[in-house]
Amino acid sequence: MEQAAQLSSAAGVYSRLRIAVLIPCYNEAATVGKVIADFRTFLPAAEIYVYDNNSTDYTSKIATAAGAIVRKELRQGKGYVVRRMFSDIDADIYLLVDGDATYDASAAPKLIETMLDGPFDKVNGVRVPSGRAAFRKGHVLGNVMLTTLVAYVFDTSSKDMLSGYKVLSRRFVKTFPSSSSGFEIETELLVHALELDISMADVDTPYYERPAGSVSKLSTFRDGWRILWMIVHLIRDFLPFRFFLGVAALFFILSLAFGTPVLFEYFETGLVPRLPTAVGALGLMILAFLSLFAGLILDSVARGRREMKLLAFLQFPTVHLP
Repeated sequence: MEQAAQLSSAAGVYSRLRIAVLIPCYNEAATVGKVIADFRTFLPAAEIYVYDNNSTDYTSKIATAAGAIVRKELRQGKGYVVRRMFSDIDADIYLLVDGDATYDASAAPKLIETMLDGPFDKVNGVRVPSGRAAFRKGHVLGNVMLTTLVAYVFDTSSKDMLSGYKVLSRRFVKTFPSSSSGFEIETELLVHALELDISMADVDTPYYERPAGSVSKLSTFRDGWRILWMIVHLIRDFLPFRFFLGVAALFFILSLAFGTPVLFEYFETGLVPRLPTAVGALGLMILAFLSLFAGLILDSVARGRREMKLLAFLQFPTVHLP
């Protein structure tokens, strides 16, 4: 009775907001029907969208029968699907969730309530595993390593960067310049929020084992390397001075390593018998200074780009109850 009363109260509040539940799917026939039904229960006023990413099973048919709005994205990869969703759909609040039935739909009202109370523009569902089988082997370590790396580089306290369960505001979605093609989209979403210093919060949510017949599409090593490569690109684009300062330091150290013995030999004998080494050391030193100056210039460019993004972001009102 208490849960029913809470659901009824939430339905009355959320009926005044346009809420879109976005479910990217690839071969999720075994689970997509349950995911749609669960979110229909806890967010009855929301519109539920399923974007089928070239599934070879009955994902689209099952989603349509369950009452979702079904569309297709032909370019393979979660990043492409999310980009199309953000472009096509207009709402006040966007709830992004995977279609594998591992996330708890009953937590959706809490995520939205947290967003409205902030108000926040990004609320991340931090996965709390319900058992040992919830995470595949290697995923926990990979998630911790990548999240820690991003937290250190970009100075954030986000606990679960790779969670597929998020609530986003309209102004976040409509000013997000996605360039990802695959699962690295989660990293890009976080870094976009960090770049603009967008208000965000974490909420713990249960995370379940995949049901029987459902298979994960995430490759631990392949997608892990892609996410790591995306992090490197984001550091280069958003923190160019830090990135190129590191490159300059590397060239500087190599130049000293090769050039110091040549200098000592020259001071002792007045000769430079290892001319190629001396030329190489000089070239490395020149590259070090070029990298430093490139970082300074690109840092100014990145600052200007960040200001333009922030101005576009601020043109949208904050999320609130009408």
